[in-house]
Amino acid sequence: MTDSSNFDIIVLGAGAAGMMCAARAGQRGARVLLVDHNERPGRKILISGGGRCNFTNLHTAPDRFISANPHFAKSALSRYTPQDFLALVDRYGIAWHEKTLGQLFCDGSAVQIVDMLMAECDAGCVTRAFGRSVESVRHEGGQFALTVGGRRASAAKLVIASGGLSIPKLGATGLAYELARQFMLKVVEPRPALVPLTLGGDEVLFRDLSGVSSEVVAAAGKARFREAALFTHRGLSGPAILQASSYWRNGEAVTVDFLPDDDHELFVAEKRARPKVHFATALRGMLPERLAGTLASRLALEGELANLPDKRLRGAAQRLKHWAFTPNGSEGFAKAEVTVGGIATAGLSSKTMEAKTVPGLYAIGEAVDVTGWLGGYNFQWAWASGVAAGEAAST
Repeated sequence: MTDSSNFDIIVLGAGAAGMMCAARAGQRGARVLLVDHNERPGRKILISGGGRCNFTNLHTAPDRFISANPHFAKSALSRYTPQDFLALVDRYGIAWHEKTLGQLFCDGSAVQIVDMLMAECDAGCVTRAFGRSVESVRHEGGQFALTVGGRRASAAKLVIASGGLSIPKLGATGLAYELARQFMLKVVEPRPALVPLTLGGDEVLFRDLSGVSSEVVAAAGKARFREAALFTHRGLSGPAILQASSYWRNGEAVTVDFLPDDDHELFVAEKRARPKVHFATALRGMLPERLAGTLASRLALEGELANLPDKRLRGAAQRLKHWAFTPNGSEGFAKAEVTVGGIATAGLSSKTMEAKTVPGLYAIGEAVDVTGWLGGYNFQWAWASGVAAGEAAST
């Protein structure tokens, strides 16, 4: 990049969506500049999946994404599928495996995915400007004029791929929202998602269970997820809780079913089968010992099952299957894997990702109000929206 450079497309953000977009546009003949204030590209890719990158999910479907417009993601997701990305991974000889629930991971390292995307950018002769911050953006005469790291660059097309507010230690900023507002695009309030929840008040005692995990069904609003829940020194985490957190709103409860395979008659049935067993002992046979002890104490049921009325046993089962926690907050953007909210889809074309009122301006990936479930869905949205914008902007 020289002191003043002209391009066809400038992509802001060298994350998953930005690299995919730049590579696709460059390989279609566009002169592309890829900008990022980080020295290294794909920093969130590198830490994802415990360093092995959960790069997609075989069960990707529009209903596994959160957005003010639940139909917006359909077009891009249908045109670039998990199988399409998997074909790219296979072309580069990257070994992978399916873990659970359709989640695909690298056998080796997430570095392989970043290297692959940069190789794809190189194949498209994409110019890089890493370690340089965007200082100004103007739109005049059909051109976007930018000052990046003290140097000027211009292009007829500008792609916002700078992500959301999650994990600021990796360089997350509000640039996407600042640019959206500059160009009069609405922004749906960003909030942390796929994030641990914190407990206070009477529920503080559950923090003493830090490190205890159990398979549950966690529910927030109408969303329900069956996976592991993990108690932490601050509250609740684990896949089931992270999933529910995307649907949770401050002041609301998260309901946990600690006995997802049982019904409300389980203790009555246990009473008939083993009347001399104490309630706490019966519960310890169903749940991790420390968790069972805490729950039994909160339920205040003592003594042998034979001496406990069926009504109280049914009530205990009901409570255990609908245990309501009221978090006093979350661990915030610092621990959130993604951001819910972002640039409103109402102002974008679902086919091209282009702003309806600003020709040549595009928004993709986490910058947009489309947020996937845990398990590779957000990466698939990044690939799909990146391809959609890359192809449209280079046409």
